[in-house]
Amino acid sequence: MSTTSADAGNNISKGIALTLISILIFSVQDVAVKMLVTDYPPTQIVMIRFWGVAVFTLLWVMREGPIRNAFRTKKPILQLSRGVLLVVDIWCFSAALQFMPLSDLQAIFMLFPIVVTLFAIPILGEKVGIFRWSAIGVGFIGAMIIIRPGFQDVNIGVWFQLGAVATFGLYTVLTRLVAQHDSTSTSMVYMAVVGVVLSTAVGVFNMVPMTLNAWLLIGLVIITANVAHTLFAMAYREAPASALQPFNFLILPASIIMTVIFFGHWIDAISLFGASLTVGAGLFVWWRERQKERVVARQVLR
Repeated sequence: MSTTSADAGNNISKGIALTLISILIFSVQDVAVKMLVTDYPPTQIVMIRFWGVAVFTLLWVMREGPIRNAFRTKKPILQLSRGVLLVVDIWCFSAALQFMPLSDLQAIFMLFPIVVTLFAIPILGEKVGIFRWSAIGVGFIGAMIIIRPGFQDVNIGVWFQLGAVATFGLYTVLTRLVAQHDSTSTSMVYMAVVGVVLSTAVGVFNMVPMTLNAWLLIGLVIITANVAHTLFAMAYREAPASALQPFNFLILPASIIMTVIFFGHWIDAISLFGASLTVGAGLFVWWRERQKERVVARQVLR
């Protein structure tokens, strides 16, 4: 009995460690993208990024069997929609980086768990009680404090980032939905293929010659994207999602630190307060999810 407990603890500790490392790597990737989009079109950066990620994804999927097997899906429309949403999400985030500091964008991105909850209601049929609706309201207030409409000119980057949050939230919900019907390999291969086709169809018309330094940066983006996503997937194999979810909010302090180190910009106190409200609301949503899981587990045991 003690051995089993130790193993589970070790697995959770390993999952947390992998999550923290992946968050740090994601932050490095965002810094590299921020540097690139100051001189090159976001569509070009996203296109080349998907080329690199697609090669890695296809090689990864081929290790598990013939590639044609991964293309067999019970939900082709949903799989194609996921791919489109992910490309639009990355387009929006990359475009937002042209206009706003990374830390401010990540403060707005803290709305993500709230947005996922809202989309899960009509799509997954999840029921939301008064407590979770209250958390959604607090998260919205936090976002309004960050954006401050009416008190300052709303930066166009805000709208791009809100688009990124909305599309990634919907992408996440659809990913949960297709996971009930298709394998992870199928979801990965559709994401890669749709991403390459769509990003290339747009990016190829906005090509700008890149310097050696730019190619090194885009190489860093591709490597960090692949490594971070792999570590993230490994983390969820080591520990349950409910145990790891709170650590995803550490992307905000990581982004604040990176923004200060590389760009010398501090997030202002008002935005930090708004982000704290949004993070708190997201953590509350996570806590309610854990409570529901425990109730279901008890009912099953009975």
